[in-house]
Parts: sequence; C-alpha cells; structure tokens
Amino acid sequence: MLRHAHWWQRRSVRYGALITLLALSGLVILALVREQTGTEGFLVGLGLAVLPVPLLVAAFRWLDRVEPGPWRNLVFAFAWGACAAALIAIIANSFATRWIATATADPSGADTLGATVIAPVVEESAKAAAVLLVFLFRRRDFTGIVDGVVIAGLTATGFAFTENILYLGTAFGTDQLTGDTGIASVTAATFFVRVIMSPFAHPLFTVLTGIGFGVAALSGNRQHLRRVLLPLCGLLLAMGMHALWNGSSSFGEFGFFAVYAAFMVPAFGLLTWLAVWTRQRELRTVREELPAYAAAGWLMPAEPYALGSMRARRLAREYAGRHLGRPAAREVARYEAYATSLAFLRHRGRRGRADADFVLRERELLNELWRRQDIARPALDHAARMTAPPVRVVAPPWPVQGVYGYGRGTVHGQASAYGHAPAYGQGPGYGQGHSAGFGHPAGPGYAQPAAPGYVHPAGPGYGYPAAHGPGPGFETGPGYESRPVPGPGPGPGPGQGFPAGPRPNPHPHQ
Repeated sequence: MLRHAHWWQRRSVRYGALITLLALSGLVILALVREQTGTEGFLVGLGLAVLPVPLLVAAFRWLDRVEPGPWRNLVFAFAWGACAAALIAIIANSFATRWIATATADPSGADTLGATVIAPVVEESAKAAAVLLVFLFRRRDFTGIVDGVVIAGLTATGFAFTENILYLGTAFGTDQLTGDTGIASVTAATFFVRVIMSPFAHPLFTVLTGIGFGVAALSGNRQHLRRVLLPLCGLLLAMGMHALWNGSSSFGEFGFFAVYAAFMVPAFGLLTWLAVWTRQRELRTVREELPAYAAAGWLMPAEPYALGSMRARRLAREYAGRHLGRPAAREVARYEAYATSLAFLRHRGRRGRADADFVLRERELLNELWRRQDIARPALDHAARMTAPPVRVVAPPWPVQGVYGYGRGTVHGQASAYGHAPAYGQGPGYGQGHSAGFGHPAGPGYAQPAAPGYVHPAGPGYGYPAAHGPGPGFETGPGYESRPVPGPGPGPGPGQGFPAGPRPNPHPHQ
C-alpha cells in the first residue's frame, strides 16, 4: 500500500512557501527603504540602481551558456539577494550598530566597527544562504565552479541592487536638504563610486563563496570534510575582502583608491580569468566525453565537435531557426544543454564521483536527446561543417585494430572528417576489460546486458542496464558481425569496458 506524502512535502507547498517568504521580504524591505529615503528619493535611487543590473546579469548568463542553469534557480538567487538577504542585513546591521553604540565607551566608533566587522559577516552569510540552498536542494543543477559563480554572482547582484537604492536615495535626500535641486553633488558622487567604479564589488565578494561551493561540488561523495571546509573557506575569504573594502575609507584620504587599485581590480581580473578558463575547460570536457556516445550510436560523429564549440552551437541554433522557425531553435538549444549535462555526468562517473542515480540520470538525458534528434542533428551537422577547419582525411583500410577503441593513435573515420583530432584521446583505450571500470554506453536499438566490465562507478554490483532505444540501431547483415570489439588499450585490469556492438567485417566476402 502506497503512503501519500505529507502536505508539507509536496513540491507545490514548498514552492508556495518560498515565493511567499520572498514576497513578504520584498514588501518589508521596500517599506524600510522608502521610510529612510522618502518616496522621491526611493524613485530616484531605484532608477539609478537598476542601470548596472542588466549588464551584470548578462555577464553571468554569458558565463553560464555552456550548460545553462534553469531560470528558476537564477530568479531565486536574484530575488533572495534583493529581498531576503537585504532584509536580514538591514535589520541585523542596525541592531548590531545600536548595540555597539550602547555597550562601548566610545559610541562614535560604532558605525566604523559595524561597517568593517559586523556588516561583512552578516551580509556575506545572508547571501551565502542562497548558494547553500541551491547546492542542497538543486544538486543536479549544481555541478561545478561555474554554477557556483553564477548563483553567487546573481545573488550578490540582487543584494547590491537593493543596497544601491538605499544609498542613492539617501544621497538624493541629503542633496535636497542642502537646497540643491535634481541630482546634485552627493548623489553624483555616490553614483560614481557605487555604480560606475564598483558595480562588481558585491558580486566579487560573494563569488568567492560560490567558488568554494563549486569546488565542493566537484569533490567525491565520500570527501565529506572537504565538502564542508571548502565553502567555509570561500565564505571567510568573502568576508575578509568585504571587510577590507568597507574599511578602506578609514585608511586615510586615499585609502579607498589604494584598496581599489591594489586589491579590487587585480582580484576582479583574476576571478574573471578563472571563470573564463573554467568555461573553456567545460567545452573541452564536452569534446572529450561525448565521442563515447557517438560510437554507441546515440550521437552523430560530428556532434561532439559541434557541441564543444560555442560558435558551432550558435550556428546550429541559427540554422534551425532559419529553416524551421524559432521553436526549432529552442529545441536545438535544449539538445545542446542536455548533451552538455550528459558529458559532465560521464566525466564525473569516470572520475569516481557519480551519484547513486547515475544510470537513471544518464538514461533520462539520452532519451531527451533522442526525442530531439530529427531537429538537432541536421543543424549540428551543418554547424560542424561550417566551423571545422579543412582537413584531408584518408580513410584507413579495414581491418583497423581498435577502430572503435579510442586508443592511442586510432581514428574514428567519419568524425575526423569534421576536423577532430585523429584520435579521441591519448590515454589507455576503451579495451574490452573485465574490471569494475566505467562501462561504455549501450547504443540505441540494441540491448547491452550487464556483464563483467560494465559495472557502475558507484561500486561493484551495479551492472550497466540494457539500452532500449526508441529507434532502429545498427543493422546486421552481409559484411557485419555483432560481437565485442577489442581496443588497443589494456584488457583485464582497471580499464573501461566497451560494449558489444556492430563493426565492419574485415572479410566481407567470406
């Protein structure tokens, strides 16, 4: 007898509670900011604070283009920063500053102490809560450093947006009290410092926390201490940099500019380089992992190359949109995202970091690709031909030892015609081994039985399931035989199993 989930365990109830919490936080923070700035100051601050938001959001979305995260995660991150984190910060900072002023003998230093000690701890902890929630409850979407950077950056962008409304609205009110009309000196100076010079300040701090969570996501499931300490280290670094930034005004007349030039700009450049380098590494992972699925028949030979190039991806979407309309372009974009997730999933599995639902997740992704193949494959094939450098390939005569083996120096025939390297990897081949290694995916249309050498990376005892593709697989007939293909890599041992599949018969006339 099935037991029904309690009402508080339903997804709709959890989503409703989260939306209600964020909405109430937004209304309260709106009232608090308006009370401090006045209606006119609030409107001016809102109009000026919104200016850097599209640029920052576009930058993080560009970084996330290799494996785009769901919009709901990004919207949640921005809303949490703008509403919940800002509300926590404004209440906690005000309370702490008043307590310091009443508890110390020198109340004049309460603001400085609150800005350099209390505010960094409170604000970075409040923003880190959004990254933690996505890491815990959307673990499937949180797979590496880029995901941590994007979630943390959008959370901080939302927080900075609300904070800028408060500061710019207060500055406008100060100008009004001095008799100035319009946007005068104090407002202009505040706008220059917060929007022009340092729109990336809050994102820069919180991205350090995101990197900690991202590295933790790349760690193995058994590395519990590492998965706890890395986010904490990132959070402490974020707090430290935030404290240095807030305290720069107390370092003398030019303290702010010294900290800006000596720490903020180099740190921003370093983190930008790290984010772009990580993005390129993700594309390289796609090119290295997807050929296994092309060999098994799930992908066309040209697809790993096209999916590993952002230019080829864009051309594929444009091709589909031009010939089949915008819905087709969106389907190609989804195909690209699913294929990328599949490459990352296999990469984690090969490194022994697969989750318990590895096989189920792989099957889900393969089915999503299969559903869209009729639209996506022609577009990606066109993109591969348009972007690949001209390469003259001489097809090797049959038989070729390990042509499906991905060994050192082996060629995959058709794929290399699109400009791939003449070998899909320079390490040990995917030989037919009897080991607890990572089994090659079974292709569509034919079943791959569980056998020694096809063991799930979670450990022994998880046989690789049969692949029941919805379409025809490789046909067997004259000149073909269906049996395991030995690759040039090591046989028994810690190698990786290769599935039984069709290959050309080296003696077609016998």
